[in-house]
Amino acid sequence: MTAVDLEVKPEDNDKNESEAPKPRRNTFGHIGRLLLIALALGWLFDFLFWEKVPGISFAIFVGLCITAGLLLARLENLRPTLASLALLVPIGFFAAMSFIRLEPLTLFLNRVLALFFMAILANTLLGGKWWHYNLSDYIVNQVRLGIDIIGRPLTTLSDNALHSARDKSQKSKNRKLVFGIVRGAVLALPVVAVFAALLASADPIFSQNLTNLLDIFNIENLGEYIFRAVLIAGVGYGLAGVYLHALLKSRDEKVSASWLEPFLGFTEAVVILGSVNVLFLSFVIVQFRYFFGGQANIAIDGYTYAEYARRGFSELVVVAVLSLLLYLGLSAITKRTKGNQRRAFSSLGILLVLLVGIMLVSAFQRLYLLEQAYGFTRLRTYPHVFMIWLGILLAAVVILEIAKRQQAFALAAVLVAAGFAATLNFLNVDAFIARQNIARGAAGEAVDIAYIASLSDDVLPPLHEMLNPESYTGRTYPTQRAEIAGALACHAALNNEYSRELPWQSFTMSHFNAQRIWEQQLANNQHPDFQDYGVQEATSRSNGISVTINNQEFDCIDEFYSSR
Repeated sequence: MTAVDLEVKPEDNDKNESEAPKPRRNTFGHIGRLLLIALALGWLFDFLFWEKVPGISFAIFVGLCITAGLLLARLENLRPTLASLALLVPIGFFAAMSFIRLEPLTLFLNRVLALFFMAILANTLLGGKWWHYNLSDYIVNQVRLGIDIIGRPLTTLSDNALHSARDKSQKSKNRKLVFGIVRGAVLALPVVAVFAALLASADPIFSQNLTNLLDIFNIENLGEYIFRAVLIAGVGYGLAGVYLHALLKSRDEKVSASWLEPFLGFTEAVVILGSVNVLFLSFVIVQFRYFFGGQANIAIDGYTYAEYARRGFSELVVVAVLSLLLYLGLSAITKRTKGNQRRAFSSLGILLVLLVGIMLVSAFQRLYLLEQAYGFTRLRTYPHVFMIWLGILLAAVVILEIAKRQQAFALAAVLVAAGFAATLNFLNVDAFIARQNIARGAAGEAVDIAYIASLSDDVLPPLHEMLNPESYTGRTYPTQRAEIAGALACHAALNNEYSRELPWQSFTMSHFNAQRIWEQQLANNQHPDFQDYGVQEATSRSNGISVTINNQEFDCIDEFYSSR
């Protein structure tokens, strides 16, 4: 861009003076306002998260960032598309669930997916083409957003400075005055400090007054203040880059027709797919009775439950994922110029997906046997839910192949990932594990008190409900009430934050419910079952925490499930 390009005719300037400012390609109408909002959000980031465990603060910060972005768009007379605004639904859901659930994987996915959909919103705010993205578009657009976070604020400030270089009005003079005052204050600071030190040494009363003044500012924490100031500036700078990208670049978003140019011959692709299909079909035929033999099969071959489930579960899931990636990769790089070639490739691909689906059912059944034998854990519940959604993705691949809409796979994958995370939220993983394992106890199986006690605060409501049947509309377990009460007692001992007040930024519904339930349980110490179970120090164990149930001591920290 040359100096000639930046000239604006006086008559054009007069004609457009009454119109609302519209940002040019590399300039922003009110860059100062944007930087001020971004800096304010940087300060809020420090206020919400510094030395605090994230809780409701994450949802508040997400909401403020989204609100600020939409406000900036409105002030710049830019209108987001309806398709881009639809992203507010998953953003709001996952941000809100981040302070409702505390189970680790669920909490992690809630935060990651909220940020992921916010990044998509920044890329598509004015274009609204995100639902047409293929896999390469997601990757490329996220890289572009990252580059703009780093460089866009500087380039926009530079371009805005060039466009305003011709402005010699009073506004420019005022700016110079402000900058002069700031520079003068910076230069005066060391001079004043030297003279203040000399005067303080000359007069003890003045020295004491000066010391009291400095104590107000807590100078010994100067290093922390500097770091936090840098953090605030860094967060504000990054958010400014996000907003500039969304408001200046998202209208120009492009959707690539294909994420990779086909280069592999049809014959080679058919040989690969055909060979894999033959292998998978042979495996299914030979091992069919082993797939679905269940307990009878174990009795025949002498396997234990754990050996049977472990013998193929992990491998079958890996095969399913790798097969899906193989098919998608071949679909992207294979040349199919004739109609019969496309039909043959699709038939082989659909057969591959169906065979993978059968193996996925086998893996699901193996995991189910393991859960029936040893109960539920997080590491068994996650794949349990994941395989259901992986099966949905496989079905989507078949449908897209038949409909010749393979480019929509990326959207299907994003929806499946969101569906998996949403399912974990609705399932309430830790509460589900507690209910299932206590139900096994009602059937005569051992209840692992230590594992239930090790779960997050999400587990407290179902334990309380099952211990107090008058407040529980579901199934009661009277014979397991001792174990339930013991798990409650152990959980309280392992999570000693029930009596500690957390800052409001760390508020979560799960912790709030746990505090309320535990206080209610303590107030109800006349309960005939609960009063017999108390946490006491175990001198014979190094961890020092155990629970006594019917005169029998149980360790509150155990590795029962990890050994399975």
